[in-house]
Amino acid sequence: MILKILGTGCANCRKLEANVREAVKEMGLDAEVKKVENIKDIMSYGVMGTPALVKDEKVLFAGRVPNVDAIKKYIAE
Repeated sequence: MILKILGTGCANCRKLEANVREAVKEMGLDAEVKKVENIKDIMSYGVMGTPALVKDEKVLFAGRVPNVDAIKKYIAE
């Protein structure tokens, strides 16, 4: 599983990355977490707001920072 955090490095982007890493750790997943900070790359996903989370090239959500438990539900789907 590849999880990508889309964002330019703002505080919310860093918080989302921390929450995603914690969710992966708590779930015991073998997942690769990557940051995507290039604007052109972010735009290629069609998101209108950052941060956003992408799982295996599918955008799960954008424009907010869910808590760890909510992220676990998104990842599990």
